[in-house]
Amino acid sequence: MKSKLYIFLMLLIIGCTRIIENKFSEKSKIDIERLNLVEKLITEDIKKNNLPGAVVLVGDEKGIVYHKAFGIKNPDTNERYSTDDIFRIASMTKAITSIAILKLWENGKISLDDPIEKYIPEFKSPEIIESFNEKDTSYTTKTATKKITIRQLLTHTSGIGYDFIDGKQSIKAIYHKKKQSFMKNGVMCFCDENVTIEQAVKNLADVPLHHEPGEKYTYGIGLDVLGYLIEIVSNKKLDAFFKEEIFDPLEMNDTYFYIPKEKENRLVPVLTKREDKWKIFTDERFNVNYPIEGEKKFFAGGCGLSSTISDYYNFLSVFINNGKFKDKTFISKQTNDLLFQNQLPGIENFYLLNYGKGNLKSESFPLGHGLAFGLVREEDMRIGGRGSKGTLYWGGYYNTSYFADPEDKFIGLIFKQTQNISDNSSELFQRAVVSSIVK
Repeated sequence: MKSKLYIFLMLLIIGCTRIIENKFSEKSKIDIERLNLVEKLITEDIKKNNLPGAVVLVGDEKGIVYHKAFGIKNPDTNERYSTDDIFRIASMTKAITSIAILKLWENGKISLDDPIEKYIPEFKSPEIIESFNEKDTSYTTKTATKKITIRQLLTHTSGIGYDFIDGKQSIKAIYHKKKQSFMKNGVMCFCDENVTIEQAVKNLADVPLHHEPGEKYTYGIGLDVLGYLIEIVSNKKLDAFFKEEIFDPLEMNDTYFYIPKEKENRLVPVLTKREDKWKIFTDERFNVNYPIEGEKKFFAGGCGLSSTISDYYNFLSVFINNGKFKDKTFISKQTNDLLFQNQLPGIENFYLLNYGKGNLKSESFPLGHGLAFGLVREEDMRIGGRGSKGTLYWGGYYNTSYFADPEDKFIGLIFKQTQNISDNSSELFQRAVVSSIVK
């Protein structure tokens, strides 16, 4: 009996060894030796005190090929970063909300060119700001001639502004004033109060627009509006819809609006630098620890999620695999192809825009943007180190970022958790990964 068991175990070991050998004997398009530059760059930044640390991941359409953590994540305890740490991903939430919208669209629940007022009547007859009085925050408006559509909300062309980070002081002040009636801290993204996204969207629907819908690119809270739209159309809270339709199918088991008690210790602190020393960051405008504290009722579709770097790789892997995850269709190939199409006029339309029909200017659309992601355009490739045309990219408020190249089929993610510092490690990381691709 013992000899049979021994033979069985030996065969099992030999079989497993073959599987491992086969896995790593496949020629990868990613040169692992050249990826060592990533470690060198980040380690040097840490030594120079430009960066406390980071978690990085590089993968292709088959799986993860490089996954590593660097540096100290908590200067008070000297705890080091770990590859399974949970980060606030902030605006990287937007792509997930966008894909949720596209799943509703695939199922015939909505049209991308539906006016948003069809679902949220508060957006009927939007107004555009004309003048603003700084002394008493009074303002005048004019009525927009166009309706705000779902497509415009996906692509930041609706004219809706962006709360406390808006580039226009007048719009920022109006948001702040209107939020005082239902929020104490007055920040929509990172809310730990007893407020719902429904309340926030309805209360802020009458904040004036920057410009006519569709006229320009203006970064705004459109994805938070769409988060509420998802709740209306699906008749589910946004966290439940995400879990059922996105997180469970993609095995994103550590992605949440509010992190469960047993995983709270994996949330990394946000760091900043004071007197050349790393300190835990706080902000009087909002509670930085919203993912584990407060009322836990606010599901911000534009900025509210926390996740691990490997979970987000799972999400991105769909789009370099023709809409599939582990050979199962997540979105159709046709929908997936649509994600790589620029929805904004670019340099290629410069003469049409300036000398043809309409009076739009190319500078009104400073980047490529699809229905869920920023897109690298032909003209962006002249800069170098950005990847192929159509490469998906975006980042978050706390310095997490990603890119996914559809042509060479690779993904890069770098997760940091910092505020009020200047560092170029994300750009250098992307350049190092792009240069490691062997065609």
